[in-house]
Amino acid sequence: MINFFKKKVNNYPDYWLEYEKCFNKKPIEDLSLVRFVVLDTETTGFDYLNDRILCIGALSLVDKNIALNQSLELFLKQEHYNAETAKIHGILKNGGASCISESAALEELLGFLKNAVIVAHHAIFDITMINRALERNGLPRLKNKVLDTSHLYKKTLLNSNVFKKKEHYSLDELAEKFDISKKDRHTALGDAYITAIAFLKIKSRLKGKGLLRLKDLLKMG
Repeated sequence: MINFFKKKVNNYPDYWLEYEKCFNKKPIEDLSLVRFVVLDTETTGFDYLNDRILCIGALSLVDKNIALNQSLELFLKQEHYNAETAKIHGILKNGGASCISESAALEELLGFLKNAVIVAHHAIFDITMINRALERNGLPRLKNKVLDTSHLYKKTLLNSNVFKKKEHYSLDELAEKFDISKKDRHTALGDAYITAIAFLKIKSRLKGKGLLRLKDLLKMG
């Protein structure tokens, strides 16, 4: 007799199960103790369905400290390639970087992320590209909370009839506003570093407005 109420068993790999376990811990609300992972992706293009991730760069951040010794930079083997976007990020199809498979990259990324709060600029793009990669490898979507520096930056600006806020602010605009070097712009790890510095400056401004808790940031970002 078939038991239609039998719980479905998902044969997910051990690294996914270890990643899931991280979210059983009670969330931390004190911003000085929360671990953030600032990440960026370089891709073959901007089509969620057909384009692929070429590189992932990520940095760990706690309080005011960017742990440069805890960075992640992954180059992925991909059959799909776009020579036009290569002019921007500089990743060549047969370049010198040591590349790993998409599935291996996801394993390393999840092991690095754990239950950290993800920070990214225009985060919906990076998160969607990562979720599409997870889907291709038979895995669920990311479970991490996400903050977008583009949205958070707008919250630091004064409401004024004279000065109209833009719908979107580029990473270049934030770098110029906060006087951040753009030396490694358009590399995944370089953009993650610029985003991390911008996030620290944004967080400092919001703290001055009395927004001290993680839940405050999540409502805005």
